[in-house]
Amino acid sequence: MTLPFISVLIPTYGREQILCDTIVDVLKQDYPDYEVIVVDQTVNHTPETLAYLESMAEDGKIQWYQVPWASLPGARNYGVRRAKGDVVLFIDDDVQLTPDFLAAHAKNFEHSEVGAVAGRVFDRMKLADFDPDLLIEDLPPQAMDPGIAWYHLNLVHTIKPQQVITARGCNMSFRRTLFQDHNIWFDERFRGSAVREESDFCLRIRQTGLKIWYDPEAHLVHLGEETGGCHDIGTRSLKYQMTFYHNHFLMAMKNLTVSQFLRLAAKLFDCHVLGNPPCYKSKSPIKMLTRGLFYTLGLGNALVTRIQSLWNDGQVYTKLDQA
Repeated sequence: MTLPFISVLIPTYGREQILCDTIVDVLKQDYPDYEVIVVDQTVNHTPETLAYLESMAEDGKIQWYQVPWASLPGARNYGVRRAKGDVVLFIDDDVQLTPDFLAAHAKNFEHSEVGAVAGRVFDRMKLADFDPDLLIEDLPPQAMDPGIAWYHLNLVHTIKPQQVITARGCNMSFRRTLFQDHNIWFDERFRGSAVREESDFCLRIRQTGLKIWYDPEAHLVHLGEETGGCHDIGTRSLKYQMTFYHNHFLMAMKNLTVSQFLRLAAKLFDCHVLGNPPCYKSKSPIKMLTRGLFYTLGLGNALVTRIQSLWNDGQVYTKLDQA
């Protein structure tokens, strides 16, 4: 088998030592042919981090690009335009990798029907809740239903390789032809932490006939810092709550049928507003009312975004890059 050349893309924002540790893990890979591209949205690094990045770039170990804006989909697109690999692999800037991580992704691309690989993700903040006795062989049919898949797709406990509908943004790889030949790019209208931007991208892969393949051997630990990373807002901020619902509804409006949209909207309300499982949020009437307000505002905001798409595709950062 001819191993593909892999471009490892790391969008980053506001990270210091964790970013350096992530790069160290990437550079320790037991894989013969790859490049590392860091798209850095941080305004000011600590002297130590800055010295490390400059040293790695000067030695040719990484390609380090600094951009004056913060957008995860924008950073992904920026990196892809500079990638030389047959495969583009995205990781977050706060992950821990084993040396065989790239090889685990690469082996799946020997199958021509595979257009993307979704890796297994162990979230550090949830490892205490990891149930070693909960081993999933086959995901339920609902995990392939774009209306409700997000509540049935378990990429932690699933131990069997199989086709899936989407990947986690911190651990996913794609054939570069998806961007070049099929003209599928990340939608830069997904805001803030860019929740669901990877889901939107993966759903659009369906039109190519290629599969997204889950491989549990392509695993990593996601450290999951509260702020920084690929985005510019904390998950507890009001801005995050607004963009959370906006991005969910934007993904749904772009990709789902009316029936699928209604089922996603109902599940989103039941789980994230009312706090029912698997969300387990506070049942305080005030908090539910507040979440309901953000839900409504996010829906309206997404509708405005869709209307604006009639004359503006929203690819702001791509246009800046290509100007």
